Amino acid sequence: MEHAKLWYQSKTIWGGLIAVLAAAARLAGLEIGADIQAELVDAAMTLAGAIGGLLAIYGRLAATKPILGGDER
Repeated sequence: MEHAKLWYQSKTIWGGLIAVLAAAARLAGLEIGADIQAELVDAAMTLAGAIGGLLAIYGRLAATKPILGGDER
């Protein structure tokens, strides 16, 4: 693959997870339609992006070493 992405950036992964959860919900007596599953995939992608951004900001703020520009070693 030329342009790889992280697992949580994959709609296929999120769709699969939500399909499994929908099947489990059906066993519990709840029916989750395909339209709601699609909305859940979009919401999960948005949430994963937001969490990833927050973790990146936290990681930079919690870092103990400065970022070098390239010439400073």
